[in-house]
Amino acid sequence: MIFKKTAIEGAYKIILEKRGDERGFFARGYCEHEFKNQGIMFQIIQANIAYNPFRNTLRGLHYQIKPHGEKKLVRCVKGAIYDVIVDLRINSPSYMKWIGVELDAENRTMLYVPKGCAHGYQTLSDDSEIFYMVSAFYAPESERGINWSDPAFNIDWKKGGEMIISDKDKNWPEFTI
Repeated sequence: MIFKKTAIEGAYKIILEKRGDERGFFARGYCEHEFKNQGIMFQIIQANIAYNPFRNTLRGLHYQIKPHGEKKLVRCVKGAIYDVIVDLRINSPSYMKWIGVELDAENRTMLYVPKGCAHGYQTLSDDSEIFYMVSAFYAPESERGINWSDPAFNIDWKKGGEMIISDKDKNWPEFTI
């Protein structure tokens, strides 16, 4: 795996190192040793799949607070998404900053989301499926979110028509310090 630092402290874009021949290729999608070599302590507790039938579906921006804060390793296995991380860690050098990365079934790139960051995505194609591993169990009492259109972040979502957003995600509050 090739780990590329992003503008968010502790977040990485991870590119698979493919070993291929006439049969196709093999690549490691996760290796505890390789993550530790990057200083990332990531224990997988749960793996989730999200399917979205329509383009311009927006999910997020979600996070969990202590003691159930979670790290995520996200990959789009079908279709394409615009994956967004917002840094909500007060002591982070990238506090209040966001990044967006296109993940799709073709590029097979993954995004590592550190604990303390909000995460969400917009589908760029119909029939998108996302597979992500997390470091903590889902805890509804610790679930939080920020509004996807919060002017404090001014996220540049991809244009392309009306967004499909759940009532829950539409009604997350704007971020307050």
